[in-house]
Amino acid sequence: MADYIGQRIAARRRSRRKTQADLARESHVSLAMVKGIERGARRPSPALLEALASALGADASRLDPAYAGTHRRVHAALPRISEAIAGYEIALDRPSRPAAELRSAVAEAMGWRLDAQYGRIVATAPALLTDSLAHLHAESGPGRTEAVRLVVDTARAADAAAYKFGAHDLSARLIDVMRWAAAQTGEPDVVATTAYVQAETFLAVHAYRAGRVALERALDGTPGQAAAVRGALHMRTAVVAARGGDAAAAATHLGEAAQLANRVVEGVYRGTAFGPSSVRIHEVAVAVSLGRDHTGRALDVAREWKPGDDIPVERRSGFYIEVGRAQLWAGFPDAAFESLRVARRLAPQHVREHPWAREDIETMRRIKRADAEALTSFAAWIGAV
Repeated sequence: MADYIGQRIAARRRSRRKTQADLARESHVSLAMVKGIERGARRPSPALLEALASALGADASRLDPAYAGTHRRVHAALPRISEAIAGYEIALDRPSRPAAELRSAVAEAMGWRLDAQYGRIVATAPALLTDSLAHLHAESGPGRTEAVRLVVDTARAADAAAYKFGAHDLSARLIDVMRWAAAQTGEPDVVATTAYVQAETFLAVHAYRAGRVALERALDGTPGQAAAVRGALHMRTAVVAARGGDAAAAATHLGEAAQLANRVVEGVYRGTAFGPSSVRIHEVAVAVSLGRDHTGRALDVAREWKPGDDIPVERRSGFYIEVGRAQLWAGFPDAAFESLRVARRLAPQHVREHPWAREDIETMRRIKRADAEALTSFAAWIGAV
């Protein structure tokens, strides 16, 4: 079976015109590992298979028929994450690894978050949470601020998996860990990052007014020179305001974000992508969040511009999901289906757990305007049938 899997991976890689080095870099594994898998000497773990599949724009089940799916593995791991944070305020064990090693592992997990590699996150999150909390409890000197950042980043990575897979209670507890850690130093960028993530809690229960107030308070406490951090908060506040139906507030915050984006280069700042391209993506998000009457703006952006490789794949995937919804509302189901297929090639784990993607596929199947066989296959994959 390892030979078969390796052959499928190599064939898919060649069809995508990637070298083994390309695949290793994009899936965050070693070149030796890729070579060993392709020649059948190594069988990839489920998490590694998911990473390779994502880099190849394929579903993992296409590479290994025995693959059981990310959903089951993520949900099986969530109790271990919950256990790791159950006593987060209590100093228990000493860290099991040095700070430098932990720092590298947390950075890797943050990269997986941006690449929508939730299966890989949950495999390491319990140990990372335990160690990062242990470091924070043990650190009383000048390294305390860095220890706080490690806890916040680790909890944020774990939260990405919990939130995307519908474990909203666990997500809220992880955000509580972030808030508790951020309060240890009061660093403005750490507090702002926590407020940005906390908005998920309000979005999950449609508490848009409270979410907007919380984000605007965070903006009040974020220094003006922190352009990227403030810009990210404005982008998220615009979406929350749009979900609440306040088009004027959404436009104001999006305009503020656009002005701040002109002061920075597109990149990832404190774990959040921000820059001119990210603001454009949020133009689409705001338009779709406001509803069908604003579909035209989303379609205008999509006709004029597409996100490039400088944008993390999770955000690019989200762009195509939202464009697909606008296209469906505008009466273009075939184009909408193609947008969802692009989103799936970019970040299959993200698309499979996205409620809008599932809802829109169900609508397309009722309309039956896209290719029936491909649409039915997609619907079965996403769990819409």
